[in-house]
Amino acid sequence: MREGDIVAADVPCEWRAPRTAVVADPDAGRLEVNAAALRRVGYAVRTTGDAAGLAALLATGQPSVIVADASLSAVHSDAPMLVLVDLDDPADIAAMTPPGIHDCITKPPPPAELVHRATALIDQVARRSSARQEAEALRGQLRQVSAAVRATNNPQEIAQHVVAGFGKTFGADRVWLTTFEDERVPRITATWNRPGLVPAGAEAIPDEVQARQVADYLWAGTETLSTDASDEEATGGEGPAAGITDAVSSLAVPMGEGDSSLGIIWIAMVDQPRQWSRTERGLIQHVAGNAAHGLIQSHLISNQLQVVKQLQQLDKAKTDFLATVNHELRTPLTSIMAYLDMIQESTEGPVSSEVHQMLDIVVRNTERLRSLIEDMLSVSRAGLDNSLLHLTPVRLGHTLDLVAAALRPLAKLQNVTIAVDSVPEDPEILADEVQLQQVFTNLVSNAIKFTPSGGRIEVGSVSHKAPDGSRWATVSVADTGIGISSEEIDHVFTRFYRASNAMSGAIPGTGLGLAITRDIVARHGGRIDVASTLGLGTTVTVSLPLDADSNRAN
Repeated sequence: MREGDIVAADVPCEWRAPRTAVVADPDAGRLEVNAAALRRVGYAVRTTGDAAGLAALLATGQPSVIVADASLSAVHSDAPMLVLVDLDDPADIAAMTPPGIHDCITKPPPPAELVHRATALIDQVARRSSARQEAEALRGQLRQVSAAVRATNNPQEIAQHVVAGFGKTFGADRVWLTTFEDERVPRITATWNRPGLVPAGAEAIPDEVQARQVADYLWAGTETLSTDASDEEATGGEGPAAGITDAVSSLAVPMGEGDSSLGIIWIAMVDQPRQWSRTERGLIQHVAGNAAHGLIQSHLISNQLQVVKQLQQLDKAKTDFLATVNHELRTPLTSIMAYLDMIQESTEGPVSSEVHQMLDIVVRNTERLRSLIEDMLSVSRAGLDNSLLHLTPVRLGHTLDLVAAALRPLAKLQNVTIAVDSVPEDPEILADEVQLQQVFTNLVSNAIKFTPSGGRIEVGSVSHKAPDGSRWATVSVADTGIGISSEEIDHVFTRFYRASNAMSGAIPGTGLGLAITRDIVARHGGRIDVASTLGLGTTVTVSLPLDADSNRAN
């Protein structure tokens, strides 16, 4: 070998193949010598003397190696290329730059060296290709492990996927994963043993103090720790060396987040040592990071579910309490109302105006208390009562007439007029008639309360078809009352919310009517909207679907 030659790695040559070579050289004599040298050791050789011929040969199939003069090296090929160069020729030196060139040799090369360099180049490229394929296979297997980790929120299942995935992917004997006492993750341990291998005893596994020391040390910068002697340089020969005691070699990988570790994974070989490549370490660290993220997320989700469950229990307890209280209040109230009716009906002779006025006050407040109890019971059940609506065909106009007739006496006391607009046709909808009456009773009674003496309430309904072809009935209740400010109108459907002008005007109410109304309308598949101008009045619009299928679905 002459001075200045570029030497490939000296690797043992193991004949596989048959191997093929394409030799391209404009120098006929050198072409023949190089081709003959390769044929003598078993290569199937094809030759050419120009670039066009080289391109034609490569078009018919890729050889194991290309041996080409520098003047012909610009031809693109996926096969490894050994280029013949004259180190004293600037043109040859410039031709050495194309990316397809893998090695160079000075020309004319000694035949034995040419064969050695070509064969070594083939073996080198084959090893690199094999390593890439193995790495891709590892990535594919560990991708499945990461996918299994992401597919569950159960911390123990996450840990089992990791240890089993590492064990099967790397042909390990034992894999052990543990987390530490940490508010970010639950305390779990998972192990995997090669089939047929007796599980390690508790004494073979590091205790939490040792495990945490190793994990903290690795997380601080070393990243992985192998007990193989060949890997001492990776750890600098420093730091804790605890591991699974019956293993001849092991790899420790920390799990963590931020500045601190939260667990560790050990992959152990019991029968024979194992060296871990940089690619393998990197892939293991990637999956360990996914596992740490999954454990943290699962812990957060578990805590959130526990809080939600507690809130649901508290909400149920609240509902049960309200239902019990309402029952206990309603029983004596029913008796009070019955005795009032008896007094009014059985009083002999005319009563004084003062007594009559007192009875009216008692009746009115008793009715107000009954209404309050019913509202509280409805609100307590909202969202929890899963019973189906009792759907029947309901004439909307007839329902509005019934509501207006029932509330006109109350409106008369307030000197408020209720007008129900007549419609040419009375649309029929599929609805729960009792609940639908409650909706419009709440809306009209609200309008009466908030409309001063001399005011007017108009109730109207129209039918129309939406752009998507669905048919709707829209009912509006408009009053000339005190109105609601623009800052407060977004809150009118909030339970127990009352507008400031209602509070300052001492207008009675609980702030539950509109909340109940919206819930009933929503259960019918409809929607409710409020428009108001402070000091001028309020209009509430309820839209309900006329299609029977929509109501049945809701």
